[in-house]
Amino acid sequence: MSGVGLLEDLDGLPVYDFPAPGAGPELPAGGAVAWRLSVDPYGNDDESFEQCWERFTRTVDLSTVRALLVGVWGECYEHDSSAVVALVTAARDRLTSLRAFFLGDQDQEQNEISWIEHADVTPLLHAFPGLEVLGIRGGTGLRFPPLHHDELRTLIVETGGLPREVVRGIGDSDLPALENLELWLGDPNYGGDTEADDLSAILSGDRLPNLGHLGLQNSPVQEDIAAAVAAAPVVTRLSSLSLSMGVLTDTGAEALLNGRAALSHLRRLDLHFHFLSDEMTARLPEAFPGVEVDVSEQTKPDEYRGETYRYVAVAE
Repeated sequence: MSGVGLLEDLDGLPVYDFPAPGAGPELPAGGAVAWRLSVDPYGNDDESFEQCWERFTRTVDLSTVRALLVGVWGECYEHDSSAVVALVTAARDRLTSLRAFFLGDQDQEQNEISWIEHADVTPLLHAFPGLEVLGIRGGTGLRFPPLHHDELRTLIVETGGLPREVVRGIGDSDLPALENLELWLGDPNYGGDTEADDLSAILSGDRLPNLGHLGLQNSPVQEDIAAAVAAAPVVTRLSSLSLSMGVLTDTGAEALLNGRAALSHLRRLDLHFHFLSDEMTARLPEAFPGVEVDVSEQTKPDEYRGETYRYVAVAE
């Protein structure tokens, strides 16, 4: 889970850790911060997440809470997020101002990203029709059946391996307000079996009329995705595109160059963490004048017993 840290803000609000029992600091106003609830299953206070949640609901005026994060809810490699989803959705009549929610805000010291077990997260969207930001970290067991949601502006799914059924579920969802979609597709060894064909509904843009940023990242088939994106109808409405963190080689970069007429209107093209040659790393920014092209973190493949290995930025 290298490079994946705890969030410092959510939807423009600074993250504030709901204190442990007995800590006793004066709490901020409910709508002034993004509240992070997290427990230590190996700590000394022995508080379960259910107890932490109950204490939070007694202490903070839920009607004023605008942003909420859930970090560690227990031994996350043994207990999936379904109980957390149930607790939060059960409080929907009190969480009347909730606009942003992030599930699984954990760093590597707490859990590897592939150890975070999830379930169906769409009850959150059904319960909160006014939710504008939804973030998920971890892909194991994750489900996202197709749905309709009128207000969601940002959907971020960070994984070391994202099942293709989730990608297809998102693509088949009607999300007319969505402006920012970021998917970390991940490694097959950790459940990331998404191929470029699985992105067809997203790349058509038919259900995403307001999409401005698209991130299809952290993929071992990044060059196939680059070729598909370069000719995709959705690109014409984007201002920002990220194909970062994956196995992008000169082959994929050539596909982007061949499609540069469709990409030249972008404000930003993010390709950081890549396996491009020195020549291509220099060539790409020159080929897209007026576009901010990020080709930082040039990565060299590993060589072992005559074989060449390339890898995504975030897997286990």
